[in-house]
Amino acid sequence: MKFIDEARIDVIAGSGGNGSASFRREKFIPMGGPDGGDGGKGGSIWAEADRNINTLVEFRFIRTYRAKSGENGRGADCYGKGGDDLILRVPVGTVITEDETGALVADLAVDGQRALIAQGGKGGLGNLHFKTSTNRAPRQTTSGEPGEELRLHMELKVLADVGLLGMPNAGKSTLIRAISAAKPKVADYPFTTLAPNLGVVRVDSERSFVVADIPGLIEGAAEGAGLGHQFLRHLARTNLLLHMVDLAPFDPETDPVADARAIVEELRKYDESLHVKPRWLVLNKTDLIADEAERVERVAAFIKDFGWDGPVFAISAINGGGCQPLVFAIMAHLQQCRATEEGESV
Repeated sequence: MKFIDEARIDVIAGSGGNGSASFRREKFIPMGGPDGGDGGKGGSIWAEADRNINTLVEFRFIRTYRAKSGENGRGADCYGKGGDDLILRVPVGTVITEDETGALVADLAVDGQRALIAQGGKGGLGNLHFKTSTNRAPRQTTSGEPGEELRLHMELKVLADVGLLGMPNAGKSTLIRAISAAKPKVADYPFTTLAPNLGVVRVDSERSFVVADIPGLIEGAAEGAGLGHQFLRHLARTNLLLHMVDLAPFDPETDPVADARAIVEELRKYDESLHVKPRWLVLNKTDLIADEAERVERVAAFIKDFGWDGPVFAISAINGGGCQPLVFAIMAHLQQCRATEEGESV
């Protein structure tokens, strides 16, 4: 199935039914008084997160969603039937906003979470509500209220603990294959990854985390160049970013330090909150540097030229070298983050 992570839809909630103007007429009761019932309420539209759905592709083909309107009231104190609610099932991690204003409507981050996105209209009042001591035969009723009509923007933000970012061909997909059961496509050319891939990394029987492989960034991605800019939003929910760098590029003219700086600048341009998010440096493809002394020297030179003072891991994703210490360090960091979040919530 094609991966679709963005859609625009129109939602129209049902209108309320009109109230009825009716009078009781039975044998030997010529003036029974008003008995017009109320109109039924219009159906509302809800969005519900469903973990069995992983794309918004359905909303690309069906753009308009309309709930049923309520029935009109009838005589003999009969109220109109309310319109059925309409439930739109979306992937976990979907953010829904008003298309024009950008106002947040719903952020569905938990399976089964439900949010009202368009309120159905109230039903009108029948004439039985307007009877008074001075007006015993009222013909007054009210009409049902129209339901809400909105144009909504739906955006899927992948739920992952760790996000991988880097230039095309930095080895992100290879790393996710090495540390998880996910098997994304890999090849020796840029832009292999066309959609985010999720992998569950199981540290032991009780501990695991989810890592997201984002398509590679290039310079100008924040302005729309390349593929990676389309998926930068998926890094928003992560607790940790792994900045992967190809330490031994095939092209001798490629400057890994310049490429790494370009990635950091694209993050800053796209979203300042991503730029300040915890980020570790992962120097990949060390297996292509045969001499150990040269490998150590090249790692040290990169760190110095890049001006990096944070955590650094030198790995070889293709053969798993250095991946286990990286996984254990990530798990320890995430456990600390989760403990902090639990403490703040208490």
